[in-house]
Amino acid sequence: MTAVPFLPKNAPFAAEDINVLNQLVQRSTPLQRSWLSGFLAGLDAAHGQSVGAVAPAAPAPRPRQPLTILYGSESGNAETLALKAKKLAAKQNFDVRVVDMADADLATLAKAKNLIVYISTWGEGDPPQRAADFYKAILSEDAPRFDGVRFAVLALGDTAYVNFCQTGREVDKRLEALGGIRAADRVDLDLDFQKAAAAWTDKALETIAPAEPAGSATVVHVDFKAPVAADEDDEPRFTAENPAEAEISELINLNGTGSTRETWHAEFAVEDPGFIYKPGDAIGLFPENDPELAEDLLKAVGLAGDAALKKKLVESYDITTLSRPLVDAYAKLTGSKGVAKLLEEGELARFAADRQLIDLFESFPEKLAGDQFLKLLRPLPGRLYSVASSLKAHPGEAHLLVGAVRWSSHGRARKGVTSTYLADRCKVGGKARIYVKPNRHFGLPADGDRPIIMIGAGTGVAPYRGFIEERAETGAKGKSWLFFGERNFSNDFLYQLEWQDHLASGTLSRIDVAFSRDQPEKIYVQTRLWERRAELQKWLDEGAHIYVCGDEKGMAKDVDVTLARILAETANGDEEAGRAKLKDLAKAGRYQRDVY
Repeated sequence: MTAVPFLPKNAPFAAEDINVLNQLVQRSTPLQRSWLSGFLAGLDAAHGQSVGAVAPAAPAPRPRQPLTILYGSESGNAETLALKAKKLAAKQNFDVRVVDMADADLATLAKAKNLIVYISTWGEGDPPQRAADFYKAILSEDAPRFDGVRFAVLALGDTAYVNFCQTGREVDKRLEALGGIRAADRVDLDLDFQKAAAAWTDKALETIAPAEPAGSATVVHVDFKAPVAADEDDEPRFTAENPAEAEISELINLNGTGSTRETWHAEFAVEDPGFIYKPGDAIGLFPENDPELAEDLLKAVGLAGDAALKKKLVESYDITTLSRPLVDAYAKLTGSKGVAKLLEEGELARFAADRQLIDLFESFPEKLAGDQFLKLLRPLPGRLYSVASSLKAHPGEAHLLVGAVRWSSHGRARKGVTSTYLADRCKVGGKARIYVKPNRHFGLPADGDRPIIMIGAGTGVAPYRGFIEERAETGAKGKSWLFFGERNFSNDFLYQLEWQDHLASGTLSRIDVAFSRDQPEKIYVQTRLWERRAELQKWLDEGAHIYVCGDEKGMAKDVDVTLARILAETANGDEEAGRAKLKDLAKAGRYQRDVY
């Protein structure tokens, strides 16, 4: 059968309808498609749309409006929104350009006529890493005036953090202070941002755009003979809004029996050929909550034994995150003075330290109706993990490396939602919902002859397994060097046999390990980097790309400092020059980080 291209994403149908139509068209015969075409033409003719009718003259196009779309992104959400807005704006005849804050020039932006900003807040109120320099510059006293620039800001964040959407709020306030004209009100969106963001973008573009000429209409022309190719900014087919149902085909704890860690290698199989990712991307996994915790919550609010409500809590709602908006809503709903007191300055931070939602309801118990309880909760989000495989090496599969999170605090045993869902309740042969989150700023160099230096500790080694598998499959000739750290050699050397096989084949050129608990003094990956600094500098001189994956506040921060020190040695120990060189590597795409 002749291959038929998929309907494009801009086809005038809902996403679920496009999926249904694609399935139908893909399995149809040429005869069936010909018949359907004639049938639809006849249907239009029956309603007065005569095939021979002369089409009305096209309305005069409205004047093109210049539009700059600026984004600052950590996990890729703000970037994805910016790229979606670009496509939508282009269809509306905007002269549009998209700018990453990492590449933004303030003086140029200050001359923009129209500006839409998408920016996320990272951690406790910090800007995204790639936006840090821009954020510092726009808040400085030397920032240029934005007089007359019409702007709109969409802020992304997570209500689990006290300084929710802080970066977006500051940018919005600063643009106004610099003379900008707010064209649309800022919105602050939580993890379930997709629908609200789409509606806000539509409104912002409508506000900025001049009115359509009377009687005008948008006409979309589709060339069905042309091949359907994915743009750089195309979304994957399987997203958080449209996850794939995958079979769990492997689930193995990689740590030895004497380990203090619990690290699970999980393999997911997806039959649909549209499930596509590249090494460096993330895979989102939708979890289910611990049924015991769901039952404890129901008891706390006087709803014990409601099986239907418990099922909803397990499958669909975030039942762990203790956020200020939730506490505020609970206080207003119940009139509790004790809960209201938590909203006073500093009180919530003190109470919430290492506590979860269950602690709020048990500390300030109130009886609630089922619908009242659900309205307090936000949807259960997926959890992103760096993909630990290459699609070329494992067609139709995605592998993840997940550390199970367990701890105790305030007299209660706690569990990481997604990690213990995978470790405790998922079984081989079972099903899970997964999706792809592209990471355009963490990936192998296009030139396979380029050397790569990969630095990671614990589960931070995950993307490098995919990198090396990809290079083995493509026959890349570039050298590769892995720095890996964990606690103990005997129990925690993740993927040890695979690394040894890659060393033997030459795909992995070198590995340096740091096991912190195997000797009296602690040894970490940054220790090994400093010890190997002369050779590492030689690799950099040869054009090597450096990658760091892991905990930002721990390993990644220390590695960043160490790399700057190493680069400073070539500038007579000037630490400022070392940091500048590291920034230059980042701007050139040769220093990439995937940190959390």
